[in-house]
Amino acid sequence: MITEARVVVVGGGIAGVSTLYHLTRLGWSDVALVEAAELTSGSTWHAAGLCTQFIQSYNLMTLLKHSVELYGTLEEETGLPVDFHPCGSVRIGTTTDRLHQFEQVLGIARNVGVPMEIVSPERAHELFPVASMEGVLAAAHLPSDGHVDPTSLTNALARGAVDGGATIVRNAPVTGLAREQGHWTVTTGQGVIRADVVVLATGQWTRQVARLAGVELPIVPLEHHYLVTEPIREIEARTVELPVFRDPDHSFYARQEGGGLVIGPFERNPKAWALDGIPADFHGKLLAPDMGQIEECLVAAAERIPVFGETGIRTVINGPDGYTPDGRCLMGPIPGHHGLHVLAGFSIFGIVFGGGAGRYAAEWIVEGQPSDNMWELDVSRFGDHAHATSYVVERAFEVYEDEYKIHYPEEERPAGRPLRTDPLYDRLLARGAVMGVRSGWERPLWYAQDGPARDEYGFGRGNWFDAVGDECRAVRSAVGVLDQTSFAKYVVSGPGASHYLDRLCANRLPTDPGRMALTQMLTERGGIQTDVTVTLLEPGVYYVVSAAATETHDLAWLQIHAPEDDSVRIDNVTAHHGVLTIAGPRSRELLEHVSSDDVTHEGFPFFRARPIDIGRASVLAMRVSYVGELGWELHHPLEVQRYLYDVLCEAGAGLGLVDFGYRALESLRLEKCYRLWGADMSADWTPLQAGLERFVAFDKGDFVGRDALLRERESGPTHVLSCLVVDAEDADAHGFEPVYADGERPVAYVSSGGYGHTIGRSIALAYLPVGHATVGTELEVGILGERRRAVVSEQPLLDPAGERLLS
Repeated sequence: MITEARVVVVGGGIAGVSTLYHLTRLGWSDVALVEAAELTSGSTWHAAGLCTQFIQSYNLMTLLKHSVELYGTLEEETGLPVDFHPCGSVRIGTTTDRLHQFEQVLGIARNVGVPMEIVSPERAHELFPVASMEGVLAAAHLPSDGHVDPTSLTNALARGAVDGGATIVRNAPVTGLAREQGHWTVTTGQGVIRADVVVLATGQWTRQVARLAGVELPIVPLEHHYLVTEPIREIEARTVELPVFRDPDHSFYARQEGGGLVIGPFERNPKAWALDGIPADFHGKLLAPDMGQIEECLVAAAERIPVFGETGIRTVINGPDGYTPDGRCLMGPIPGHHGLHVLAGFSIFGIVFGGGAGRYAAEWIVEGQPSDNMWELDVSRFGDHAHATSYVVERAFEVYEDEYKIHYPEEERPAGRPLRTDPLYDRLLARGAVMGVRSGWERPLWYAQDGPARDEYGFGRGNWFDAVGDECRAVRSAVGVLDQTSFAKYVVSGPGASHYLDRLCANRLPTDPGRMALTQMLTERGGIQTDVTVTLLEPGVYYVVSAAATETHDLAWLQIHAPEDDSVRIDNVTAHHGVLTIAGPRSRELLEHVSSDDVTHEGFPFFRARPIDIGRASVLAMRVSYVGELGWELHHPLEVQRYLYDVLCEAGAGLGLVDFGYRALESLRLEKCYRLWGADMSADWTPLQAGLERFVAFDKGDFVGRDALLRERESGPTHVLSCLVVDAEDADAHGFEPVYADGERPVAYVSSGGYGHTIGRSIALAYLPVGHATVGTELEVGILGERRRAVVSEQPLLDPAGERLLS
């Protein structure tokens, strides 16, 4: 038993061992892993071991590709068998929307470099001849997919880690986690270890283990069945292994196991398990099978694979695993707990995610950030709203049932809602609002004037298209009001606040009360960690506003860089302050109807903030606009929100005031080529690449990321965020679509896109290699399998001089 280590990984399943292995590959040998029982004795040992790269995300497909490539070479590297079967996969489609999904994923695969083709039903039958192809229109074939033996894989990774200097301690359950004097104390059944960093990789136990450190993480165990058949004559007679088969419309997978099949269903009405705590001795164990639970899926599987219906069942596995509210694992540093990381909650797919996720988790520890954008897995995407067990279970059930569901662009998922609502929620619903959700907040997407107030999804333009267009045109021609209460909002104060924020922000801070600054906070590599506005309220008091989706993420960044003395205080005031945004050429008239304060251009210039009275309510008015029009954000105590909204609506009735939603906001900001963090900005890209150099004050002195930007400025960026006007028809780019210059391999992918309603053109933003970024360059964007002509255009597409914004 060791007493000290640079990193202690807790948990000996695929996640923990992969992280340990990759730490040693990055040169850290003073690392250890502690496991409560034996390696793989949690959820790893009973996993089906499927390895697919089919996913509707560029970054996550990149991760899965890393896993598959590692599994194909690990046996030669370590000398231990891995039993990786690169037999390929076949996923059938029986609807047009399913084929559109295949086309979308094919575009991503071409960007990532994953082999994939869309094949005919006849070809699909050749690949998997024991399945009926009745009703099948086409299939997705990924020839480098396959399956692997989870235990052999984990043991090989463990061998590689130990060969790299790591220590593995078995039968050492963790009973205590404490932060003491800048280090973590890990108390185990075999002694105490002192560590700089602790990684919680304890699967379905992670919620319990994290509580030892005072942390709540949204992971709950769900049951999952799969079964192994008796031998099947048609399969025994084969000389080539069958590919892994998936029938998403009937929600099951099948793969060859010896001379039989493994059948795995994702049934409706799943079951949670051990919500009050997993038994301490539940290692290497299974739950009792419940055939009634999965009967419906098995009947469907027998219809699609007739020989299955004629074959006996040899084994039924019911093994629980940890699920998160969105089905994606939790990765990275846990907010508010320096040196505490997590990699857990793979929602059954830990084997295929394990290799790539362990790589990125290790990079996050060693290098400060992963080499690719892992925001989709970042633990900080969840905040306090995701703590309640009932919320996590409800969302996890939805994820489980929808495992093979088609996920559409702009899709909103209904489970666990409503949760966080502001005082206007019911009122906006009554006015036809269709709501979406970010960080648990309900917020208006669009307003239905005719027809049902609900989204009807597809890969083309949604049923909201015309209504959103009306909202956009009304904002451009008159004035609109948008509830943006979901904004993340912080007050940073204290004698050290100015120095602290100046060190974090790339732009120059405001020096006079009432002035604002738009700024990015950067990583040491110069990547954009967050995008915020900073307003100086009074000397030593700053109001920082960022996006709803990044509330916990941005707060964590502020906290981890705060000085250890008491010179800076950070208060998250998100839940206490409402925001109503008014925008459009008549927004000044609207304010003049309801306030006696001076809101003229001279009296209230752009990027200024000050308290004003609106009727009987006092608000902090901030002259800023994300739609490129004259406008203000009105920040106010939530208790006056209904009153404030009523006053604005009554006064705006004669000015053409409309309610508008976030889908109109998206269209309007694309016309102005304004960047969105998480899509057009991330830690992968610098302000120089994003075209935001004007917000970098190189001459102000040192700030995080400055040295990296200076080096890049000297050498010149390799890519720049460009605007493409696309000759689309009835479907627009949304994100991850391939951008072609010539040839079959894309040169870039779309970071965000949509339709510009007031210019009547389809728009896509993409980081293009500088050689392809010249204005006027003709390219192509792949949308649903068709290459659409696209032209690199000047930015912005509307009002390039900013006359509307500055009027």
